[in-house]
Amino acid sequence: MAVNPRFPSEMGPEQELQPAVRYRGFLLLAQSNHSWLVRPERSPMTLLPFRTPTCSLEDVKALVDWRLSQESSLIGAA
Repeated sequence: MAVNPRFPSEMGPEQELQPAVRYRGFLLLAQSNHSWLVRPERSPMTLLPFRTPTCSLEDVKALVDWRLSQESSLIGAA
């Protein structure tokens, strides 16, 4: 029987669905090991999707802000 991720009761006790957090055009997805998957909400992508080390939501937001500022400074230098 295939596991359907839409139904948490079928996933087992150790796997829980975490809600996505929207922040500045990105989806911040909490992972089971307390790291985060950061994906753009839509195309065109200004930043490629990336994973973070174990950190808090505030740290992930700060990392997104920093990467966006790096992206804008690279565009300004070109």
